[in-house]
Amino acid sequence: MRESYDEYLKILNDNLLDYLPPVDPKSSTLYDAMKYSLTAGGKRLRPVLLMASCEFAGGKAEKALPYACAMEYIHTYSLIHDDLPCMDDDDLRRGKPTNHKVYGVGMATLAGDGLLNSAFEVMSKNLFMNFDDPDELKRHINAMYIITKAAGITGMVAGQVSDIESEHTECSEEMLEYIHRNKTGALLVGSVKAGLVLGGADKEMLDDMTVYAENLGLAYQIRDDLLDVLGSAEEMGKNSGADAQHEKVTYVSLNGVENSEKKLKELTQEAVNVIEKYYDNAEFFRNLILKLSERTK
Repeated sequence: MRESYDEYLKILNDNLLDYLPPVDPKSSTLYDAMKYSLTAGGKRLRPVLLMASCEFAGGKAEKALPYACAMEYIHTYSLIHDDLPCMDDDDLRRGKPTNHKVYGVGMATLAGDGLLNSAFEVMSKNLFMNFDDPDELKRHINAMYIITKAAGITGMVAGQVSDIESEHTECSEEMLEYIHRNKTGALLVGSVKAGLVLGGADKEMLDDMTVYAENLGLAYQIRDDLLDVLGSAEEMGKNSGADAQHEKVTYVSLNGVENSEKKLKELTQEAVNVIEKYYDNAEFFRNLILKLSERTK
């Protein structure tokens, strides 16, 4: 495994646009809008997790690269749509004006659609390269299915639906956890599982790392909730206080800052504990969740 997050990040950034399907010049505005959000920066957490998980299981990051790029396309599409006036109505993302502020609501919607469909085009195309190896083909099909499910109506989209329906209402902690585990956690868990499958992980590793990823996903969202209250727009690259403005229920609004920070530490420790048996091989994942639990943006 590579030791540095930045090593995986460089692989992803160097290839991110190369996997986008070509766009007819007559539709060049669509490509520009897709590229605008895709290259606006960000942590690239999901694709990094996918490549690192593949190597953790014994594979190579380069083999997982098409799926890592596809995952970033899906994540970016979700951000474009989240920012639309009909959703969260945000005007700042990753320190830049949101897509619809630059290209208009219609084009931003289509840019999100374009990125989502590009993700599945990239993954489907990659399947053809493995037809001569049935076992390898099965791993790639499985990875695609995991990503599809994580992004769909029993994953991220389900969380978004419940998130919208919970605005301006009383929300139980059970429902809030359901929202977070799907809206945010599903793609993170899907990234880890897809990478592991591509790398040939056994059931024990899949089970352990799924628990790790589930804890990471929930911890990540709680940290987001805390930053929405405690962070600054300049540091985070997006407007703070948006959750309160939209009357959204968050871990902080439901449990307070102190209890949210306590829950964050518990989830982080549980994630560290479950990968302890892998010793130094899991150092990347151990360091990652500890760093994410203390992030300021």
